Amino acid sequence: MIRIHFTAEDFGRVRFAPRPSPVPELHAAFLMLGAPEGEQPLFGRWRGRLLRGMPGAVEPLADLVPGGVPPGFLDVLGDSPGEGFEQIRAHRPEFVRSELRQVYAGRPAPPWIRALHDGDAEAWRTFERAHRAAYGTVLAPVWNLVQDLHRAEFTRHALALAEQGLAATLTALVPNSRLCEGIWEWPQPDASSVRDAHAVRDAHAVRDVHLDGRGLLLLPTFHWRRGPLVQDLPHLPDRPVSLAHPAGPGLPLLPESDGDGTGPQDEQGESLAGVLGRTRLALLRSLDEARTTTGLARRIGVSNATASAHTSALRAAGLLTTTRTGRSVHHTRTPLADLLLTGGNR
Repeated sequence: MIRIHFTAEDFGRVRFAPRPSPVPELHAAFLMLGAPEGEQPLFGRWRGRLLRGMPGAVEPLADLVPGGVPPGFLDVLGDSPGEGFEQIRAHRPEFVRSELRQVYAGRPAPPWIRALHDGDAEAWRTFERAHRAAYGTVLAPVWNLVQDLHRAEFTRHALALAEQGLAATLTALVPNSRLCEGIWEWPQPDASSVRDAHAVRDAHAVRDVHLDGRGLLLLPTFHWRRGPLVQDLPHLPDRPVSLAHPAGPGLPLLPESDGDGTGPQDEQGESLAGVLGRTRLALLRSLDEARTTTGLARRIGVSNATASAHTSALRAAGLLTTTRTGRSVHHTRTPLADLLLTGGNR
């Protein structure tokens, strides 16, 4: 369980990040790349696409997370990749050394990691090249979409705060969470939900984060689909605790089509067909307007009984609604289905 403790002062220092930050978004994407393949089926093709196109310069980044949990000195913000790297580089050397020792406890470290531990300038250049190459491959092609999604989240939460208050807004961010007597708590699903290497030895332990007047920064991430990522650096008292939470359509973010037939519609369609099945995907796509079961059957070339069975399954999954007017039955796509078909690119 994770428990965030607020003081009266902290409640006045909860804020929503006004713009996306590329470094935490990039790190969230890399965590997603390393998540079990069967856990998020829609991300399988996204993973394969990125891994096939990943330049060799990115490889050193894998050495920073030998146990799946990154060192704390990577937890920075910044409005650009360059600004984020400058914040990483500005950490005290003893903090960088202690974090590297933590993630490599009991493991032999590669030579360049040992050099980074010693503050070697060339090792830092290796890291910067890897970081920039990773951003160029993973985030740069979809950064405009990330910015659009962030603006939508910012607006949504501003309205929720005005209409429902802070407690309801916070608990809506994290399923099964509650805010009681100044403590916001929720179950901790796994060690990946904590970006503090010192706190992940036991994923079932209670982790207490005391804000102590530092406040809380809420940062939506559009590449991570698991639990919130808590970023707490108590040695930086002027920086708020940051909570990166999954947001957006819940689908892989894909760049605009480059005309080679491998754009988002093609890849999205392949991913969805693998999960839904081609007949159900065709049925959903046919619902560009309300249609009867008979109309759907004709449109996709199946029997009425087959169309009826598929509409029942899609209705149970929340992807279509069925309304009856007299003796007529019409099916309509839900907003969730629209998001699945567009990948959030609307």
